Amino acid sequence: MTDSALPPSRPVLRLNSFRAKFLLIVGGAVLFDLMIGGGIAIWNVNRLSNDATQQVGVGLTKATSEYLQKYAESTAERTNLLIDRIHTEVDILAGSMQSLVDHPQVKTALGEVLEQDPSFSTPLAYNSASDWWQNQPGEASAVTVWGYLLDASRKLPPDVAAEVRDSTAFNIFGPAVQAAGTRKLQVYYMGPKRAPILRSTPYTNQGATFDRVYPGHNQTNWWDFFFPDLYEDWQEWIKDPSSRPVIGDITTLSPYMDGVTGKLIVSFFHPVWTKDRKDISGVVGADLTLDQMADIVESVRIADTGFAFLAMSNGNVLAVSPDGEKTLGIKNSEPSVFDRSLRKSRQPAIAALPLGLDNDGIVQHINLDQQVGSVPYVVVLKKLKPTNLWSAEPGSRGPVRREAMSIGMVVPEREIYASLLAAQQSISRATSRIITYQIIAILVSLVIVFAAVFGISKRITAGLSSLASAAKRLQAKDYSVRVDIPTRDEVGEVGTAFNRMAEQISFHTENLEQLVDERTQELEHANEEILELNDKLRDENVRLGAELDVARQIQMMVLPKPHELEAITSLEIAAYMRPADEVGGDYYDVLQNGSRVKIGIGDVTGHGLESGVLMLMVQSVARALLETGEGDPRRFLDRLNRAIFKNIERTNSDKSLSLAFLDFENERVILSGQHEDVLVIRADGEVERIETLDLGLPVGLEQDISPFVATRDIRFDSGDVIVLHTDGVTEATGSDGKLFGLNRLCESARLRHGRTAEEIKSGIVDDLMSYIGSRKIHDDITLLVMKHR
Repeated sequence: MTDSALPPSRPVLRLNSFRAKFLLIVGGAVLFDLMIGGGIAIWNVNRLSNDATQQVGVGLTKATSEYLQKYAESTAERTNLLIDRIHTEVDILAGSMQSLVDHPQVKTALGEVLEQDPSFSTPLAYNSASDWWQNQPGEASAVTVWGYLLDASRKLPPDVAAEVRDSTAFNIFGPAVQAAGTRKLQVYYMGPKRAPILRSTPYTNQGATFDRVYPGHNQTNWWDFFFPDLYEDWQEWIKDPSSRPVIGDITTLSPYMDGVTGKLIVSFFHPVWTKDRKDISGVVGADLTLDQMADIVESVRIADTGFAFLAMSNGNVLAVSPDGEKTLGIKNSEPSVFDRSLRKSRQPAIAALPLGLDNDGIVQHINLDQQVGSVPYVVVLKKLKPTNLWSAEPGSRGPVRREAMSIGMVVPEREIYASLLAAQQSISRATSRIITYQIIAILVSLVIVFAAVFGISKRITAGLSSLASAAKRLQAKDYSVRVDIPTRDEVGEVGTAFNRMAEQISFHTENLEQLVDERTQELEHANEEILELNDKLRDENVRLGAELDVARQIQMMVLPKPHELEAITSLEIAAYMRPADEVGGDYYDVLQNGSRVKIGIGDVTGHGLESGVLMLMVQSVARALLETGEGDPRRFLDRLNRAIFKNIERTNSDKSLSLAFLDFENERVILSGQHEDVLVIRADGEVERIETLDLGLPVGLEQDISPFVATRDIRFDSGDVIVLHTDGVTEATGSDGKLFGLNRLCESARLRHGRTAEEIKSGIVDDLMSYIGSRKIHDDITLLVMKHR
């Protein structure tokens, strides 16, 4: 070391010293960085935990709802299968008896032969105390002739004796039907109103039983005493087959207590018509105990305490477990009459349960009062197949009405969502654990970093102090000054550089250093601005993507739901929509207001977010106009155009759309508005193409289009099909670059004209997608098929 060389001096820790500032700045920066980084990490963990909890909740809730709906559907199918089986067995018995009625010579001959065979027929004996005739035990069926059918000498008149003889064939068919298939309490045959004898299998002393259970029955015609007006309802069916509430000849009696067994039963009657089909020749029937349906319902097990019940449309619960009965808050108030109605439940939420088609298969959430307080429950109701029903309840007898029973599923939310709660608790515990570990890691890092900074500052500032002293001497124009820093780190390198720099002219060195510092700061500032702009651009892209996704979801949400289309009883409607981008510009809607159904279809110029917003405007305005009762198609389209034109004018948009509406009411279809050709496929397969060019003007081009709007009536008979589409269908290109075209669309629809609307729609879409192949779809595709039932 030369005389002018300065050894490293011992640093002194003063508030204004470099070391103090170094510790303050570096330590503060490290502390700030750790706090910000740790805070962001904790915030991200917490956000991820919330997102995971929400996603798990949505997924498990959806899965649970679908599970309950599928369980309800399968239970309903099992019950429907049981009812279908008994219907089939009664149909078989009725068909056998009907064959004999249609061949009277065979019926009489068979009855005479069977009457002579003691294994099929035993003599009738007169009961003078009760005034009726009945056969003896040993025959396959018991046959009773009531006193009001006898003549003055208490004998059987010839027509009644013939009815007894001819119905002996029941001894062949009845026991076979009784023994096969479902467990039936009994199977029986009843004569027409002029001679209502009763024949039932297996054999019972039915005359004595009826005297005991139904006093006074032997003085009044069977049909008038037990089933007033039912016989007349059947006769009305002969005159007007469409008067049947449900297609089919079987009539179900509402459940009642059987007078013989005391069991809750359901009876199924099937009239046997005369040969000329102008009157009733007799009736066959079967009794089914509700035990079999109750077994299906009571076998349902959902979670720990969930259960099922079977209820009629009036709320009367036919089958439920004892625990379920207690939960529902119902009971049978009168032992002699079966009355266990939901409407009389002590639980207000149960009494208010809707049993209509609007809630078929929908998951409902209710609160029931329990000993522990109000408990949330989940309820799913599923309708069974409808049937013709005659009510046996006093004051409710006749006429025959449509009846659709419901299967109900009831389960506490805490049980059905147990896995969801467990998952959420597990995520919460894991989140707390991660946050705790993160805080500990931050604290440990702070201790280690501050210790390292303190040690390094001492090492750095020693050399820097020497450099500071040398710099002062250099400032005093002592260019002979040198520093001796023995370390081999960056500070040592600085010392070496300083020694070299001292050999140069001080003024040149100082100006050069200043220029470098200024340019460095400028570059750092420009780089920070670039990074900030990149972050803003990335955030904007994420925001725009989210907005497009929300717009697409909103667009799909406003489309007609399947249950809305199914509620239109006179029409079958199937629809398909596929946007070319995230948000499409096609429009279709099916709106119903009372007996009026309005079907709209349109195509906004272009596609994307702006077109999707315009489509939503059209949907909202159309629904609002229909709700106001605007029934004139021309005024409807004109008023809609005025509203859309003003919105387009306000948004300074150049969009417009082709738009057409079909109004269906009272078997009449009126077409209005300008759009693609409307296809009508008649029931015989004939295809009609209806142009709409002269029926309107694109919506949004002019404020007043009323002079251009016209209407056209379309004949729409039963079995006819109307196909609506946008140009995305006909202008789709295949592998050869040619358009799919209107002719291909007509042919695809014509080939399927006898099928359902859903099958026609699916077939056309399959043909279209097969034609497009792997090519990109450049325009929105919308297809709507409407079939007159």
